Amino acid sequence: MNTPALTARVPHIRRYQDWLRDTRGLAFDDYHALWRWSTTDLDAFWQSIWDYFDIQSPTPHTAVLAKNVMPGAVWFPGAQTNYAQQVFRHVQPAHAAGLPAIISENEKGQVRTLSWPELKRQVASLALHLKAQGVQPGDRVAAYMPNIPETIVAFLATASIGAVWSVCAPDMGTNAVLDRFKQIEPKVLIAVDGVTWAGRDIDRLAVVQELRAALPSVQHLIVQRNLDTTVSVADSADWAGATARNDAETAAFEPMWLPFDHPLWVVYSSGTTGLPKPIVHAHGGMILVMLMLASLHNDVGCSYAPETLGERFHWYSSTGWVMWNAQIAGLLSGTTCVIFDGSPGGSKEAPDWTVLWRFAARHQVTFFGAGAAFYANCMKAGVDLAQCGDLSRIWALGTTGSPLAPDVQAWGTEQFRRIASGPLQADIWWCNISGGTDFCGAFIGGHRELPQAPGVMQCRMLGAAVEAWNDAGEPVVGQVGELVCTQPIPSMPQYLVNDPDGARYRASYFEMYPPGHGRKPGGGDLDKSAGSVWRHGDWLRVGDENGEGEWCVIYGRSDATINRHGLRMGTSEIYSAVEGIPEVLDSMVIDLEYLGKQSYMPLFVVLRPGVVLDEALTKRINEAIRQSLSPRFVPDAIFHVTEIPRTLSGKKQELPIKKLLLGQPLEKVVNREAMANPACLAWYEDFAKQRIAAID
Repeated sequence: MNTPALTARVPHIRRYQDWLRDTRGLAFDDYHALWRWSTTDLDAFWQSIWDYFDIQSPTPHTAVLAKNVMPGAVWFPGAQTNYAQQVFRHVQPAHAAGLPAIISENEKGQVRTLSWPELKRQVASLALHLKAQGVQPGDRVAAYMPNIPETIVAFLATASIGAVWSVCAPDMGTNAVLDRFKQIEPKVLIAVDGVTWAGRDIDRLAVVQELRAALPSVQHLIVQRNLDTTVSVADSADWAGATARNDAETAAFEPMWLPFDHPLWVVYSSGTTGLPKPIVHAHGGMILVMLMLASLHNDVGCSYAPETLGERFHWYSSTGWVMWNAQIAGLLSGTTCVIFDGSPGGSKEAPDWTVLWRFAARHQVTFFGAGAAFYANCMKAGVDLAQCGDLSRIWALGTTGSPLAPDVQAWGTEQFRRIASGPLQADIWWCNISGGTDFCGAFIGGHRELPQAPGVMQCRMLGAAVEAWNDAGEPVVGQVGELVCTQPIPSMPQYLVNDPDGARYRASYFEMYPPGHGRKPGGGDLDKSAGSVWRHGDWLRVGDENGEGEWCVIYGRSDATINRHGLRMGTSEIYSAVEGIPEVLDSMVIDLEYLGKQSYMPLFVVLRPGVVLDEALTKRINEAIRQSLSPRFVPDAIFHVTEIPRTLSGKKQELPIKKLLLGQPLEKVVNREAMANPACLAWYEDFAKQRIAAID
């Protein structure tokens, strides 16, 4: 049974509301009223977040939101912050309570624990090393690193001296990495010698050499010996030496104070077509939004309570996914980050979807997060959590990346009911969130005190003026519409690299709804001088079918939506029906509309080994869609494929395949280096040629 200290505690969002009542005289009847206030009185709300989390600055800010416009909002002018400075505030209290900063494990079972003082020492040592190499505020430091403690150290060291961080995962191909790093022209490259994945050691030194040769801006290379290779790399520094400064040198080091809007990191869009967008976020905005998201909505935040071993936050991610940024944000509140480096599903030869669960049991994880596809794979594999060790300290399951099917959530809830001992507990809390790399946050998410139901998310996030808009740009409830955000958020991009006039930034998020389009969250027309409205590219429903409640449902990408015979549907609903059939492991549907011709909608399915797509199974798939959705969405044809093309972060490549099937060349619609399984594209290319020949 979960420990009473964790299950009986007051949720952070309740503490925040009590604080608002006691210090601001603000009381709200329900969450909707609180959310409405947070999105209409932006100055008061974001000032309350600043004060509640006691954000420090050596100089005062002259305003909260000095310029309310999208893009181009100006937040907290005059204030100075530093992400690393906020992290280091927890060194003494967390360490005194006996709480580690980082616990890590890899596929080989090698476990490392990094204390808060040691984390600060290593960060200070590397920061001093970078400064000795001439790294100045604003210089870019690029990393080709996996999810290990050294990557976190490197990020904090970079941030502490005002340099700008950017990371790519070592599972990315050379060209994909160069497509990103060439755009930002890094001064320093920090790279790993290799990684272990799915039971194999994979040397990466040759790739590192290629990266350095192709990046003329790099003046200094640091190599981290993750595989303990002995091969020397010419003109490089060794990680061990770069972090070996003694206590006397590092004790006096403090992160430098920076303007609120000073660049913190560069993250990238998925890059399925063209060059990925290099998106710049700022120190101050990320501190505020990450603290608010993690503490108030994810309910993660250390209280320095040694009797409970503190909170231990795990969200499985590679360094190439924005959830890595969200994982390390646990350090902002003094929470222990528990990280795993390796495959979550074993290997092809020996699939094992219990890996992460057993890892969580060993390290007494309290918040367990992963992509929605992970939970679906566990259910499909028949994982029995009762056989995975003591998972009793887990009180929350986080999920994102794609819509979580109701049957998958129900499976996980039942698993935790079965492993609970003692008196019957409340169901496990699912913290389902939806956001994006673009603003490095979440629009939709969890709330410990709101009702939960399979397949839906609990609420819109505080400070996120999110609505579903119909084709006329009007907010709708209880209906599916375009997800928009009508007010700025501090973590929205400062700018895109190499976009001096902001044209690419505006085209990416603000082109659909120009200035003055739509209505304010509190009512009334938007001021035409207030800038544009953020269009995120997802289909959203707010409220149930009657428009009641805080429920939110994401139906998938709006530009991959199916419109069959006048009825619009997100692809996730079809996947929920099709992948609910035990024989189906994965699926992808594409709706092809031809000018002057009848539309054509094929469904591609991956089946369990040994299963044949015969007439009986085809009929069952069609019937599942007919019964769950509508006969309108029964596909025109079903094809058995070996793999569904996915990005490195696991997203189905619906749009690129749609463009391919509509006749565009493969090299124009998809970036192989940004894919997890590019070899599967050959089948789809051949299929496209046959299809196009048949209709011409």
